[in-house]
Amino acid sequence: MHRYTSIKSSLLFAVPGVLVTGFVTLICFGLGASFAIASFCYLIVVVLQSLAGDFRSSAVVAVVCAAWLDFFFIPPLFSFRVSDISDTLALITFLVAGLVVTRLVSQTREAGESEQMQRQEMAHLYHVARALLSLEPGTPAGPELLKPFHTHFGLQAVCLFDGESAQLHMVGSSKNNLPDKTRGAYIERKNFEDPKSGLAIGLLQAGGRTTGAIGFEGLRDLHGTAGPITALATLMIEQAAAFKRASHEAARAEAEVFRGAILDALAHEFKTPLATIVAAAGGLEAAGPLRSEQRQLADAVESEGLRLEQLTTRLLRLARLDREEVHPQMDLLDVGEVVQDLVEQYSRRWPDRHVHLAVAREVATAGDKDLLRLGIGQLLDNACKYSQPGATVRVAIEESSSLAFVDVWNAGTPIPATEREHIFERFYRGATAQIQAPGSGLGLYVARKIALAHGGSVELEASNEGQGGVRFRFTIPSGKSESKDGSTVQSTGGG
Repeated sequence: MHRYTSIKSSLLFAVPGVLVTGFVTLICFGLGASFAIASFCYLIVVVLQSLAGDFRSSAVVAVVCAAWLDFFFIPPLFSFRVSDISDTLALITFLVAGLVVTRLVSQTREAGESEQMQRQEMAHLYHVARALLSLEPGTPAGPELLKPFHTHFGLQAVCLFDGESAQLHMVGSSKNNLPDKTRGAYIERKNFEDPKSGLAIGLLQAGGRTTGAIGFEGLRDLHGTAGPITALATLMIEQAAAFKRASHEAARAEAEVFRGAILDALAHEFKTPLATIVAAAGGLEAAGPLRSEQRQLADAVESEGLRLEQLTTRLLRLARLDREEVHPQMDLLDVGEVVQDLVEQYSRRWPDRHVHLAVAREVATAGDKDLLRLGIGQLLDNACKYSQPGATVRVAIEESSSLAFVDVWNAGTPIPATEREHIFERFYRGATAQIQAPGSGLGLYVARKIALAHGGSVELEASNEGQGGVRFRFTIPSGKSESKDGSTVQSTGGG
């Protein structure tokens, strides 16, 4: 049907040329023009027809010109009998001239139309970009982002498939099953184009991964437009996702500030009544003689009150260190002495655990004694808290040429591999930890923060072969360091 319409259109284009050939024939024959002059006039008519029409119409006019030339200007006159090769050459000349001129004209027209279309598409892209930038920041990937493409490009439909949520969003009405094809392109990880229906589907890439796919139906210039509008859509969708992530992080940071403030307030509220309880328990013994069972109860109240006060003070310190930068007050100290005191303290606090220090050795370093007690104490507290009654907690001190190591091991349940990279995050508590014992999720975070402030680190180490359990290593620079010439110098500390 399309071919029949094209032939009919070519014949209609040829009618004016045929009429002109008749007019030229009348003038040339009436004036007695020679074969050469008549041939030149007919050639001009064929060229003009080629400029105005297509090759089919030019061929029709060329054949008519050859017929008039043979009938009126080549002997024998008034006959279509070919007695000379001139008639054949004239026809060939007319056809070749028509073909060449028509081809050149067609190329020029196509180039002009392509340039015009590119200008229009660039204008559409500009208007779409302006419309997208005018949207509210954080507009979710959905119909609001698709409407500018649908409106300014005059598309039949625009479809977006979000790979993270597996949701489809579409604007317009599709005649070629655009939603399923867009989803299929994402699943197969392949771009798709169909020039016949003006359908193009592009993958949305962000951070080296495919996040979705966007499809357009009704594009006039697939090769020149599909890539730029897909890139523009990717940019806007990623911008919306980045804004969402930034808003989430800001809200999370604000929530953590509030959480720290609540911990601080609760710790302060607990300290006052605890101090009163401890003072009252001590006053009972000073008030007068008590029976043995009464003295035991008073001692229990006082000891547990002191323990709660210490826990509250520690909680308050953790909350403050979580919100603030750690600034150690550096003094020369003995790490072995600090660890020895902590082992004795936790042995009393956890009488049903066997807290054992492998070797009590002297390791000099520059550091903040209170902060180091808090950081290493957190590892000891976790080791006791997450082990069973009667279990052994081992502490070891080692020293290299420039580093001091404090290893804390317990026979508790090993930390799953999926949780190891998160255990030093603030407020993070693994699934097993939540079941075994209560906690705030700040201990390991603050312990590492203290170590980093001293130029060291806290790491989860692989347990010794055959030993199992959980082992943390607290590392800080020792009082010894290697100079450039290889000699050993002793640190004097500093403030």
